[in-house]
Amino acid sequence: MILIVEEIHPALMEALSLQEIPFLYQPQITKEEVLNSIASFKGIVVRSKFYIDKDFIDSATSLRFIARAGSGTDTIDAEYAKQNGIELIHAPEALCDSVAEHTLGLILTLKHKITAGNHQIRNYVWNREANRGVEIKGSTIGIIGYGHTGSAVAKKLSGFGMKVLAYDKYKIPQQAKDGSFFFDAYATSCDLETIYEQSDILTLHIPLTMETMGWVNKQFFDEFKKSITFVNCARGKIVVTTDLVAALQQGKVIGAALDVLEQEPPLNAHMNSIGWFNELQAMDNVVLTPHVAGWSVQSYERISKVLSQKIIAFLNHENN
Repeated sequence: MILIVEEIHPALMEALSLQEIPFLYQPQITKEEVLNSIASFKGIVVRSKFYIDKDFIDSATSLRFIARAGSGTDTIDAEYAKQNGIELIHAPEALCDSVAEHTLGLILTLKHKITAGNHQIRNYVWNREANRGVEIKGSTIGIIGYGHTGSAVAKKLSGFGMKVLAYDKYKIPQQAKDGSFFFDAYATSCDLETIYEQSDILTLHIPLTMETMGWVNKQFFDEFKKSITFVNCARGKIVVTTDLVAALQQGKVIGAALDVLEQEPPLNAHMNSIGWFNELQAMDNVVLTPHVAGWSVQSYERISKVLSQKIIAFLNHENN
């Protein structure tokens, strides 16, 4: 029996039903209620409702897999799950096109001052010179993280006339006849030093891990040789936001687009006490969206289809 604890596209349930795999769909269930019953389930499908920690895993004595309806597994104690023989299933390939399109939208919004212009027009201000855009053609973009999403961003940039550099610590590039390195037809592989030296625009597409948490900080921004436009559609806690604010104030970052924040959601009664949010909110060269880069109509269905395929394959492998 599989427990599905969050709202998810019905394509998942339809696929499980066709395979006669039993499941219980309870999107309104609380973590306490799950804990009281999880020992009876072989698998669980989650999104971001609660963190699956050591205590939860210890209670899940029959659990064989955890399937997350999303790209990352940072809402799961992945290491402890693996130690207990629990398979982790997720669907990064289902979101990559949505995140890539959102990334491009944020870059163009910043460079062509679309948000600022829209705000001014709505307030009866007509200032064409103040909203003169900067073309991205001819500039260099650095992509950190070249998995499903980073490579999708590079592919979608192929028609923009940009130089595309990509750094991925865990991906092995190919070597061309001229001695250069590449991941595919859309990006040149390089080290971090080259990213720091040449990038005009930087976009992050890496997971949140102990290694990457707080990695983008003052020291990181200080490494860049040019002032950059910064985009983060990965995870908010990768960035030390106070250091990003300082880099914006100092001109090291000339514009920032953030789909993710260090604290989510930041819209609550204590918002005024979060200084970095107030600073970001006041800046015309900052664009904020509510963690929706991978939240398209198409990706919502695609996640369920990819998860169902992986769950069915895992169960078939276990039964054979």
